[in-house]
Amino acid sequence: MNAPFKVRASSWGSLFDCAHKWEGTHILGMYLPSGPRAQLGTAIHAATAVFDQAELDGQPLRPADVAPVLVDQIRNPERDVDWTIDPDFTPNDAEKIGLQLVSRYCIEIAPKYQYVSVETAVTPWAIDCGNGVVIEITGTLDRSRARAGTNGIGICDLKSGGTAVQKGRAKTKGHAPQVGTYELLYERTTNTLVTEPAEIIGLKTNGKPEVAISQIINARAQLIGTDGEPGMMDYAADMFRTGLFPPNPTSMMCSKKYCARWPTCRFKDREDD
Repeated sequence: MNAPFKVRASSWGSLFDCAHKWEGTHILGMYLPSGPRAQLGTAIHAATAVFDQAELDGQPLRPADVAPVLVDQIRNPERDVDWTIDPDFTPNDAEKIGLQLVSRYCIEIAPKYQYVSVETAVTPWAIDCGNGVVIEITGTLDRSRARAGTNGIGICDLKSGGTAVQKGRAKTKGHAPQVGTYELLYERTTNTLVTEPAEIIGLKTNGKPEVAISQIINARAQLIGTDGEPGMMDYAADMFRTGLFPPNPTSMMCSKKYCARWPTCRFKDREDD
């Protein structure tokens, strides 16, 4: 049997957006610097995680206490960030928007929940794809929290971006595979069933900052399928077993700004050249 493919839990959902792009990044090692807005998202999530963990530890903080975390992530990122990708969006702009969203999250969203864990480190999950091919899901439940509710435990996942809130609701479209993976990983890691619906916490970074919450019922259904119908994990197993990672030229991420494989990809829309 070959060594397992290491797959970070946080990347699992993107496999189903454009597997060709995913293969380039996670198997072939093709990377681009992070964009300014992606780094803003990283900074927001870092600051909110510190706030939530402090509450969980019985040492609550004020929103102002975690502001330096956001600023440090923007000014001193741990990865390469290319601010020229969006020259009209400066570090000062990122700080202004990020501080507003972090404050609103801490004041309006966090008090609604009783968290039991923040960004849980998962027990590696080996999945046999057949023909000696194994994938191993590792890492943490990035940007996610487990919460206690009326009917048990549920997963909350923070999503930031320009369209993260639409018409007053957090955008849930496309997030079920990742959140469903988080539910399964949390159960395997903690031996605790996830019995509450998943919730997406949206933080809108374009225009007027907004925050909102929406539910995803039975997020794992798309992943595991039924007795008569395969789920996304079955299709993923086929990709790894055959080495065929199909492209998706209609993906919102099909752009030289977001995909390291884009310059050599023969499936892209040539009008974008």
